[in-house]
Amino acid sequence: MKLGVFSVLFGNKPFDEALDFIVSKGLKAIEIGTGGYPGNAYCNPEELLADESKLKAFQEAIANRGLEISALSCHGNPLHPNLNVCKQHHEDFQNTVRLAQKLGVKTVITFSGCPGESDHSENPVWVTCPWPEDFGKVLDWQWEEKVIPYWKEQSRFLEEHDVRVAIEPHPGFVVYNTETLLRLRRECGENIGVNFDPSHLFWQGMDPIVGIKEFAKVNALYHFHAKDTCIDEQNTAANGVLDTKSYLDENNRSWIFRTVGYGHGEEIWRKIISTLQLVGYEGAVSIEHEDSLMSTEEGFNKAAAFLNHILINERIGEVWWT
Repeated sequence: MKLGVFSVLFGNKPFDEALDFIVSKGLKAIEIGTGGYPGNAYCNPEELLADESKLKAFQEAIANRGLEISALSCHGNPLHPNLNVCKQHHEDFQNTVRLAQKLGVKTVITFSGCPGESDHSENPVWVTCPWPEDFGKVLDWQWEEKVIPYWKEQSRFLEEHDVRVAIEPHPGFVVYNTETLLRLRRECGENIGVNFDPSHLFWQGMDPIVGIKEFAKVNALYHFHAKDTCIDEQNTAANGVLDTKSYLDENNRSWIFRTVGYGHGEEIWRKIISTLQLVGYEGAVSIEHEDSLMSTEEGFNKAAAFLNHILINERIGEVWWT
């Protein structure tokens, strides 16, 4: 495993400066944002696909620093009922796949997407319970009419370009937990796997250790995001974990995203990293920062130091065990 970072963290820095900073912290991999909700601060696929000299310069800037690209990420909603959003996110995804093939990058990351409740919807509709019966009917329609047809087609497109997709389970989209990801893979193609982000699982009450093992059983563990979540026990006891308050309303929310180690301690993160090692995961551990209580650099520095410490000890343990 190599420690890496999701580049959108440093979108306010020039590309070369951001790369130098990443290398200075001992990281070996970089995940590049290419569109969708994270944007494409350093990498516009359409532009790079059209200009070989720009593509070469982009590749050399990364390779000359000893970094590798762990994945290209275009987290979007290609099933959005607003046709303008849908079209843009679909194009972002397909251009990212084309660019990944050119760069020799095997993994593209995105969301599953979420349709509306019918062809007349203007906004996505995320179903979270089976009753009243309307909800179950909406969910069946979403999967049968939108989700499965779309991702079957994209699976064929991925196969043509020798690239795989890592879907990030995320509440608000049709794939948000273990069983929905495995259903998408089962229904649509084995080149569909997971970008495993414990932060979205912690607040749903899921155990990341169990999830990692479940995905590893079917060789679906494609990428890993290192991000934490802190649960506020009092607010959760009062209101539960479904929380629509602003992420900046930290005092009143049931949970907030945190830098690794600030939601769950070293013991939990050691178990997560050890489990990745046990199941044979060899990809990147990619730092993602959405901690509203820390600046970007503070959160990144703390995450890098925390994870480097754990990864070094895991490698020492592996050598000793071998």
